[in-house]
Amino acid sequence: MIGRLRLISGLVLFIYVTTHLLNHALGLYSLDAMRAALVPLEAVWRSPPGTVALYGALLTHVVLVLYGLYRRRDLRMPAREVVQVVMGLSVPLLLAGHAIPTRGLAEFLAVDDGYDFVLLNIWVFSPRDGIAQALLTGIVWLHGCLGLYAWLRLKPWFRAWAGVLFAVALLVPVLALLGFVEGGRTVARFAAAPGWIEATLGDSNLPTDDAIAAAVAFADFWTNVVVYGTLALIAVVIVGRQIRSVVDRWRGLIEIAYPGGRQVKIERGTSVLEASRRSGVPHASVCGGRGRCSTCRVRVGWTERDLPPPSAEEERVLRRISAPPNVRLACQLRPVGDLDVTPLLPVDSGAERGHAGATYRGGSEREIAILFADLRSFTRFAEQKLPYDVVFVLNRYFATMGAVVERCGGHLDKFIGDGVMALFGLDVGIERGCLQALAAARGMAEELGHLNTALAHDLDSPLRLGIGIHAGPTIVGEMGYARTMSITAVGDAVNIASRMETMTKDFGAQLVVSEDTARRAGVDLSRFPTQKVDVRGRTEAMTVRVITVAADLPEIAL
Repeated sequence: MIGRLRLISGLVLFIYVTTHLLNHALGLYSLDAMRAALVPLEAVWRSPPGTVALYGALLTHVVLVLYGLYRRRDLRMPAREVVQVVMGLSVPLLLAGHAIPTRGLAEFLAVDDGYDFVLLNIWVFSPRDGIAQALLTGIVWLHGCLGLYAWLRLKPWFRAWAGVLFAVALLVPVLALLGFVEGGRTVARFAAAPGWIEATLGDSNLPTDDAIAAAVAFADFWTNVVVYGTLALIAVVIVGRQIRSVVDRWRGLIEIAYPGGRQVKIERGTSVLEASRRSGVPHASVCGGRGRCSTCRVRVGWTERDLPPPSAEEERVLRRISAPPNVRLACQLRPVGDLDVTPLLPVDSGAERGHAGATYRGGSEREIAILFADLRSFTRFAEQKLPYDVVFVLNRYFATMGAVVERCGGHLDKFIGDGVMALFGLDVGIERGCLQALAAARGMAEELGHLNTALAHDLDSPLRLGIGIHAGPTIVGEMGYARTMSITAVGDAVNIASRMETMTKDFGAQLVVSEDTARRAGVDLSRFPTQKVDVRGRTEAMTVRVITVAADLPEIAL
């Protein structure tokens, strides 16, 4: 609920700032346009509901930011989060000097604070205040954009729209600043006309000389209340953190053990992610510890005591990634006893690792079809060609074979030298996967013929291909290290598929597929000969179909 309130209050403030800036941008057209657009905006934001929503959101957002800082056991955080927090806390300090003299005087002294009055004051009378307001606008806008970025980058669609959103985020404040400058220049020209300043001040219902001192004192008093009140709240948070730290240490420390024998002593109530940051243990966390992205997840080992149960929000995220019972979010897990943890994702994991994705990413046993393909005699070709030519031909080959695999619904696992490994049936079941694998073998053979024609001038002899296909139980999951993490499969079925690809050399054929795979695919391969083969590691011989030319497979509609 705290996270949702912080997000909702931030969105209300961002909407207000956006409408405010767009109103400024109209100054590029005319001062009249700025005046006209201000009328409906004031009708919304200065109505009782709008006022409650705006200032309630501002108060809520500041209080929740301070509460978030108090709740942290450690203030180490990425630079982006530091900038966002500092900017957020500076907003009420800078905003008080603008909002109270305008909105405050308008509400309590009936001053008409329209664009003519405001621009006259900060462009003609006190340009220094105009510079301060421009700086305030930039800080508020950047703070809001950083908050939106932290929220939206976890959405699956964000990467596709990131460029557009960045352009909007850049254009809005620039256009607003240009509109403000143009509006100020217009008012400066008007101010040069005799009597315009007096008329404008009169229309604004500014207090007379007798009341002007009281109005200034009113604005100064409430500005000081906001500024010193904010500073007092920050001081309360700092002192409260120190008192809590002393109490926590008096209650005793607990120990967290990391892989490699690293052990960290922490106070009870400290999250595992905070413990990692405090002790310099590399730990992924895209959302900054808000329990949204799941990239900080850890596997929990031995414990002296039962762990605190996950909150409803953490439980929802864990369900989204199909996490087993011993996996928790490090940013939400606040242990009360000793335990050992293992971070599950590389420290440089991006936001896409937190998206709701395939349930097998964390590891699961699945029956799938595996296809291996390898170029024949390519080593000899590489020895006779320049490195540039070898790379060019391989890249064309990989692009062609990869496109066939994806078109047939497979997952391109990896390229191994001049070979290809592909998985089929990860999401659609073993029967459909076997059918897709056979369709891919036929497509690869056909596309290889087209590729040989296209590369005729680069090849001394046509490229030849060997393909092996087998289906069976495997362990599928995201495996690897750092940036090499990818979805792959391990198990006996993978080894058998690889050996079948090797058998194509013995049989002088382009494709060897296990009889069980053909049966599961529901494709009639009876016109192709069978062979009994011995497979290392298996006691019984296997029956396979030998297809001399894979393009002769029946046409398969997927």
